[in-house]
Amino acid sequence: MPHRDGVHAVKVGSRPPQSACQKNYSPKIRQTVEIQLKSLKSLSDSALYSAQTGMIVLDGGHTDHKAISNTRPINRLPNKESETNNHDPNDQNAIQGFNGDMSLQDMYNKEGDFDDEDDSDWEPLEKHLTIVKWFCVNCTMVNADGAMYCHMCGEHKDSGILKHGFLASSSEEADSIENISLKRNGKSEASCSKNLAPHKSTAVGFDDRMLLHSEVERKSLPHPERPDRLRAIAASLATAGIFPGRCQPISAREITREELLMVHSHENIESVELTSQHVASYFTPDTYANKDSALAARLAAGLCADLASAIYSGRAKNGFALVRPPGHHAGVKQAMGFCLHNNAAVAVSAAKAAGAKKVLIVDWDVHHGNGTQEIFEQNKTVLYISLHRHEGGKFYPGTGAAHEVGSMGGEGYCVNVPWSRGGVGDNDYIFAFQHIVLPIADEFAPDITIISAGFDAARGDPLGCCDVTPAGYAQMTKMLTSLSRGKLLVILEGGYNLRSISSSATSVIKVLLGENPETMLENVVPSRSGLQTVLEVLNIQTNFWPTVGPIFSDLQSRWGKYAFHEIKRKKRCRFVVPLWWKVGRKKFLHHMLSVRFNSRRRKKTSFWL
Repeated sequence: MPHRDGVHAVKVGSRPPQSACQKNYSPKIRQTVEIQLKSLKSLSDSALYSAQTGMIVLDGGHTDHKAISNTRPINRLPNKESETNNHDPNDQNAIQGFNGDMSLQDMYNKEGDFDDEDDSDWEPLEKHLTIVKWFCVNCTMVNADGAMYCHMCGEHKDSGILKHGFLASSSEEADSIENISLKRNGKSEASCSKNLAPHKSTAVGFDDRMLLHSEVERKSLPHPERPDRLRAIAASLATAGIFPGRCQPISAREITREELLMVHSHENIESVELTSQHVASYFTPDTYANKDSALAARLAAGLCADLASAIYSGRAKNGFALVRPPGHHAGVKQAMGFCLHNNAAVAVSAAKAAGAKKVLIVDWDVHHGNGTQEIFEQNKTVLYISLHRHEGGKFYPGTGAAHEVGSMGGEGYCVNVPWSRGGVGDNDYIFAFQHIVLPIADEFAPDITIISAGFDAARGDPLGCCDVTPAGYAQMTKMLTSLSRGKLLVILEGGYNLRSISSSATSVIKVLLGENPETMLENVVPSRSGLQTVLEVLNIQTNFWPTVGPIFSDLQSRWGKYAFHEIKRKKRCRFVVPLWWKVGRKKFLHHMLSVRFNSRRRKKTSFWL
């Protein structure tokens, strides 16, 4: 998500020069910038880039991932905005004169027009300042040592989410909530195990060797795609007595090279395998690997293949692949976007080998699955439907516009529902399912349905910044069980808030087990922007799917004026959104510290570091 211009790291000093400290900066401003300079210390300029493999191999140093990088990324999507591009010059929050190419050192040394504040308590640092901080286990955000709760998500410093998943209290210490979640609803883990379903029809694929895939280099912030994602979901399922217990486990095996060649080129396979020879390496600044990553990727793909085969052949009614690294950004040749091998594509290949003629992929990850689309965009036997943030191509990875419908005979078999903004919630997703996803899927009549289930559109996710609830995911899953005689495979993709991802995944698995969602939305009213997106998609897809023609006409007659007529609104107070809501694109990941400057005219602006 390919130009290969190498990676150029910018070294940042550990502290500003003394002359900078003597400038007319407030103590708070100076201390904040000083902390950031220290957190970005020693960005390496010694990364080695291999043009043959498309991989950056670390040699004594490292390059930072997109979240915190001053590097130039290897962008595999030509003519698309990179996640690390400069800040939007039209951003009203940008400080006057701010240049996205400036390093923190440059900003610190830049002459500014700042308020004169009391500077009597400031003395230039004569030695390194030790900053004590802790990272939230739930969302990875950095917090000051004195705080007991994360300023972003509200999780307790010593949360027990890795012991009990989302059932653990977010406001209590881990030791103080021992057994609390087990006693909820008057049940214990032991009593749950006695009430096992006589026929284990839902299969779950998991192998703890996938936890070995992690970022080796210690960064200023933890990488969002981390082993704790699986730990939190597994803890939630164990605490609820779902898995192990009510689900059928599937043993993991490594996918074979021959199976991978059905969806990937030799280049992808060899570049992933090469990582096993290095302690740490990077395909792109945000896509890391260690010596165990290739094994984890083979296990994830192997589990997805075996689950798809078992479900289609009837050995399991449905299933959930609790796997990582994720896959839907991995294309024919390249690994990118945290993804090494495309797990959903491998599952499609396995289902076809088992006898399936037509396969539906529904991708509700907040990011477009550009790799999956690339693999199947010319294939009429695979229908790919993706619902994702797009924002005119400005949201990662920049692909997935409504007019991208497939090519070379596969036109109409890519259906993209590109949301034009963040904050999209249950109503818009359910509305799109009712009027786009289900009608087209019914006409396609798949033999098996695969969900690329990223939970980064969930409420509270630091990357997706949308508002889908566990009940919303449960209802979408329930709606898809009506297809392909219930043959449904759910494959984990993204999702980076542990509480959100574990609660959402648990709700989905409960539906797979036959439980009904806690709530079902009816008579859904979409947002105005959501309705505009749905109408745009329907207008395009009427050229390929006759069933949506009447739906488009009906919505136009009932909602068209509302959707496209500019409504004059009275001026009202500006709604103050939470901080995490503003972290809209991946390029702003973890850039959560805001430095506020008061000009002499008392006009306030802000920018994200």
